[in-house]
Amino acid sequence: MRRLVFLGPPGAGKGTQARALAAELGVPQVATGDMLREAVAAKTPLGLLAKRYMDSGALVPDEVVIGLIAARLAEPDARSGFILDGFPRTVPQAEGLERLLKDLGQSIDRVIVFDVGEGELLRRLTGRRVCPKCGAAFHLVFASPKADGRCDQCGSALIQREDDREETVRTRLAVYARETAPLLDHYRDRHLLSAVSGEGEIQAVRRAIRRAAGLPA
Repeated sequence: MRRLVFLGPPGAGKGTQARALAAELGVPQVATGDMLREAVAAKTPLGLLAKRYMDSGALVPDEVVIGLIAARLAEPDARSGFILDGFPRTVPQAEGLERLLKDLGQSIDRVIVFDVGEGELLRRLTGRRVCPKCGAAFHLVFASPKADGRCDQCGSALIQREDDREETVRTRLAVYARETAPLLDHYRDRHLLSAVSGEGEIQAVRRAIRRAAGLPA
């Protein structure tokens, strides 16, 4: 299976696992969060629009995200497959994706949802720090900088992104529960959904994903 969707709340580990599996399969990881943050950093019209929603923890409007995805899946490297990381997030987005893929003569092979407890999600998300100068990423628990509060690469002061602050994180999790949970029923009804635990040792999670996707362990 080469056309996969990874779902789960913010901080569930979708990106880490999607990058590894995409590299192995030779297909692109399509992460809407990264695409949106790049647009924000570049201060494009789309980025400025998206920033208002991202800073408050709300979902970016469907038509904006679907437009990004359509452009990405039309690129040559996505013809043989892809892993969608964190998209779709709502039923209307899923329906838009289905229409888009139908036009391309494609369909989703499997949807994998990551289950992680709220306490663990808060620990993962609020501990993240980034360098505003070179973009290096750190974590106060899992990958702390050598010098407290300073980037290992360039020495700049690290910052906490607005969408990683606890108040915003709790809002993001509430939005996920309210807006994205119905999506699970959508895919369950289509017999496409598998759940894996996103907690525990990375390799164990990876093996569970491979089993869910029908790939050799």
